[in-house]
Amino acid sequence: MAMEAHNEAQSRSSKLSASPPLFKSEFLNFFSRVHPSIPAIIFVPVIVAMEWIGVDKGYSVLELIAFFAIGLFIWTLTEYWLHRLVFHWEPDNAFGRRMHFIIHGIHHDHPNDKMRLVMPPSVSVPLAALFLLAYWLVFGDAGFPIFAGFMTGYLFYDYTHYYVHHFVPKSKLGKKLREQHMRHHFQDHRFGYGVSSPIWDVAFRTLPKKRNR
Repeated sequence: MAMEAHNEAQSRSSKLSASPPLFKSEFLNFFSRVHPSIPAIIFVPVIVAMEWIGVDKGYSVLELIAFFAIGLFIWTLTEYWLHRLVFHWEPDNAFGRRMHFIIHGIHHDHPNDKMRLVMPPSVSVPLAALFLLAYWLVFGDAGFPIFAGFMTGYLFYDYTHYYVHHFVPKSKLGKKLREQHMRHHFQDHRFGYGVSSPIWDVAFRTLPKKRNR
């Protein structure tokens, strides 16, 4: 019995960390996987550039801090609603189910796949460009430092997500974030849409609940 339980646990662990192909094309599969360092390599220079543009446009330090904070705030809402409405939207047709699996379903089937825990540049770069355009159209030149805060929030989300899947946090906050995200995966995916912060789960009453024993 002990050996059977051990083998079953190993099998489950292997499934959770597996990295199966998403496409028949190896070329497309290559772009579906990404090393966790890539988002920082791409977007840290972008964040610095956005702040530099803000300085060049004549904004004061206090204004830059305020715009940055606005961007962070917008990210927290984006993270919550993107996860809740887009990642967990599964249309009742074959194409919709396939798209859901590609976008997020594979992560729930194989949540410990190290190469699919941060967003691939093939998705994040076009999305970032669209958000930057939107911020510039809505906020004008202030959109650049706002975008810097937004992308900093995105990086914090990406690396929090990676961290809670592959490490055991020591801090109280880290432990809480990991517990909530694991409950989202293994208890009820209708709760716990915030990964880097629980504030909107609290506000919209989707905070994961502990099971009654």
